Amino acid sequence: MNGTLYLIPVTLGDDVIAKALPPEVVEIIRRLEFFVVENEKTARRFLGAIKPQKPVRELQLRALNEHTPEKELPDLLAPLLQGRDVGLMSEAGCPGIADPGAQLAALAHRHGIRVAPLVGPSSILLSLMASGLDGQRFSFLGYLPAEKAARVQKLREIEHDSRKRRETQIFIETPYRNQHMLEDILATCHAETRLCIACNVSLEGEMIVTKRVAEWKQTPPPDLHKKPAVFLLLA
Repeated sequence: MNGTLYLIPVTLGDDVIAKALPPEVVEIIRRLEFFVVENEKTARRFLGAIKPQKPVRELQLRALNEHTPEKELPDLLAPLLQGRDVGLMSEAGCPGIADPGAQLAALAHRHGIRVAPLVGPSSILLSLMASGLDGQRFSFLGYLPAEKAARVQKLREIEHDSRKRRETQIFIETPYRNQHMLEDILATCHAETRLCIACNVSLEGEMIVTKRVAEWKQTPPPDLHKKPAVFLLLA
């Protein structure tokens, strides 16, 4: 019998485990011995805070990140095919959402392996919940282009699509480029377009604010540099 691939949500920063994860989820994580993780160092720190049944140094961790060749994915599935349960973890939030873990989940489905999502924080959904924007129709776009001209063009397309479909558009940026993203949104989008900025979601210093672009321009811009942030736009 195959094992189960558990999709493990992790805290969004240095917040308290008990505030972010239900006790039942913590107990499942504690008994696991095999993990596929995006970053081994931060994964071991998280697991140390969970206090697993085995010492953290004895747990088996394998990496799955943006640099992992596709040909290595079957090896990551091996413990599951041997009947062992495996935990899949991303850097922050929920695996499979803006995260390479989706590839392993897809492969598990092709082999008839149970894929079990566990309850925990998703900065994307938490931001949408608090934004006051349309939660019936929305699209998550992941990362926008890093180059300025391409990013501005993409923002124009996003705003057009939002207006045409009456749909909330959700996207993220590498934290050190957040300020550039905000500048481009305010310079590109129409005055009446609503923009929600969700920063440090669930963490100390959390800020989730929705205003029209014209209103954002009337106040000093928030400091988003090197802070985890989600942008939500509704034209």
